[in-house]
Amino acid sequence: MAPTVTKGQLYRDLAPDMRSRDRRLRVLAVGNTRADLVVEHDLGAPAGKKTHASLTRLCSAAFELVEDAADADPQYLALLAAMAEVHRPDAVPADYARAALRVVRAAEQ
Repeated sequence: MAPTVTKGQLYRDLAPDMRSRDRRLRVLAVGNTRADLVVEHDLGAPAGKKTHASLTRLCSAAFELVEDAADADPQYLALLAAMAEVHRPDAVPADYARAALRVVRAAEQ
């Protein structure tokens, strides 16, 4: 069963020419056959551009669901925000781990 596309979800574009750009699209609205999107992250172009995609294509192997709007746990959202801050072409796993550790330590206080 294909996942349901809902407002607020974040998808990664897995097209061959987009993989290296780590292009991520946030769902703004969902219609009967397509979703309106905004480019939230793109290492090859500026963010903020609005676009659209068919619902069938979003639910296919052409896109990966990165963040679901149903994941509203505050700590999960804080971890995502911390990881987004350190995300860059030369980021290494330790950068993400340090970002996550800061969130975990802050939650313990």
